[in-house]
Amino acid sequence: MVQKTSGGNNAFHNFHNDFAHIQDPNERRRLALAEIDKAPFGWYHVRACVVAGVGFFTDSYDIFCVSLLTIMLGVVYKPGVGKLSTAQDTAIKVATSAGTVIGQVGFGALADVVGRKRMYGLELILIIVATLAQALTGTGPGVSIVGLIIFWRVLMGIGIGGDYPLSSIITSEFATTKWRGAMMGAVFAMQGFGQLGGALVMLVLTAGFKESLLTADKYAHCTGTCGLAVDKMWRALIGVGIVPATIALYYRLTIPETPRYTFDVARDVEKANEDVKAYISGAKGEGHPDEITQAAARRASVSLEVPKASWTDFFRFYGKWRNGKILFGTAMSWLLLDVAFYGLGLNSSTVLTAIGYAGGHTVYNQLYNLAAGNCILVCAGAIPGYWLAVATLDSVGRKPLQLIGFVLLTIIFIVWGFAFNQLGNHGKLALYVLVQLFFNWGPNTTTFIVPGECFPTRYRSTSHGISAGSGKIGSIIAQAAIAPLRTRGATKGNDNPWLNHVMQIYSAFMFAGIFTTLMIPETKRRTLEDLAQDWDMGNESITGAPMTSKALEGHNSEEAVTETK
Repeated sequence: MVQKTSGGNNAFHNFHNDFAHIQDPNERRRLALAEIDKAPFGWYHVRACVVAGVGFFTDSYDIFCVSLLTIMLGVVYKPGVGKLSTAQDTAIKVATSAGTVIGQVGFGALADVVGRKRMYGLELILIIVATLAQALTGTGPGVSIVGLIIFWRVLMGIGIGGDYPLSSIITSEFATTKWRGAMMGAVFAMQGFGQLGGALVMLVLTAGFKESLLTADKYAHCTGTCGLAVDKMWRALIGVGIVPATIALYYRLTIPETPRYTFDVARDVEKANEDVKAYISGAKGEGHPDEITQAAARRASVSLEVPKASWTDFFRFYGKWRNGKILFGTAMSWLLLDVAFYGLGLNSSTVLTAIGYAGGHTVYNQLYNLAAGNCILVCAGAIPGYWLAVATLDSVGRKPLQLIGFVLLTIIFIVWGFAFNQLGNHGKLALYVLVQLFFNWGPNTTTFIVPGECFPTRYRSTSHGISAGSGKIGSIIAQAAIAPLRTRGATKGNDNPWLNHVMQIYSAFMFAGIFTTLMIPETKRRTLEDLAQDWDMGNESITGAPMTSKALEGHNSEEAVTETK
């Protein structure tokens, strides 16, 4: 009998153990994966989405609270000025994205090498530690508060980055085929609630310190009791982010390894006893069965030759254009999207002005309006877009939603950029809401989902991490390179004279996204094993048996025709 894998059923059902008594590894694999693929949607799937989604709620909360954080840091630590310098503000915001790139690529690669189970939860621990450290940090004669915040936000960003490939891959590999898109979309949609949660916490804090905040008419004059109140507010705002992460931590640490990783990667590639070594234990993520079990499995199993995940094997695989173009398509689509997605936040002040939620006669009014305005904007465009995507991903498909989204976003940004001066505040508000709607009911969701489905098991997490990391590079480009352009030629009466050209630049990025979308496959209602057959894997199948993939069969047919001629 094959030894069972560790991990209970707290968050995900351990289908591998249900078929541990079957000796034939390929048959056991087929039965276990069939159970997952055909399972009707039920409470188990909801629970899985919640466990993975809480991490994305936390990620979004921490990422999008930074705009409120930098405002309050300027109030507290720049008395008489009331705001951080542009360089300090940009550095704090870019720090999270820089850490996220490291986390996405690093955790993604490690999850393919040592297993999903061994890495899941570690990224959440890092987020909790770094978030708590931010909330407790302070300045001193030899220490800059900005430098400390940047340091901890880089570490927090690494944890946030790790959550992208891990949550996507684990949800994908446990999901039923029919509703896989909806499950992954629901996990990602928690970002919208994370944004809303940050704004709501800010509203509560502002109301709680109302009396102190009413003592100052502007940020520069917020000292004494007002400054003390704002100092407590930003610490509480950041610190609350660890609450959902702590709740989800236990379930993440106790999940079983995904069956697809157990069968397809965590095996002895030099021998034919995948069934006895298909569990995670020890530093290298593989178990050590007793000699009797190992010998019996070796006699019963077929020869399976599957290369271990490594950078050498990774580059060999993606060195083939048939394979490499899909990774290029997913990575570049995400990069092009995030340039505009994160860059659009630069124009939120104009939108808040349009709905009457900008400024105020006191610090209380200014902070309250800022939080309330963000609540309205998130509820108007972002959250509906996320859940419309969840409702249509498994019927319309991923590729059509992404393609239509990029087309519509290109048109909207062209209108916004070239008719900027003719649009009133209400027109800009309408365009902002539409952009947020089609971001999330389109490429912002699909660029997260497709990389979690289309790649073969042993490259899936690394490939998703590279795609997600490319997206965060796009956000860095938006914040560090394109953001300064909006103030080009600024005068006292016009702070952002180049904002219309920035919107035109975004339209170009969205237009390019149309062509990168054409490189990705449609993954709707297809099993992960069926999708893996589309790759050029040489003479090796996804199970390790000497069987050609669909891509190779076509390649061999072409060679046969050539030889005949």
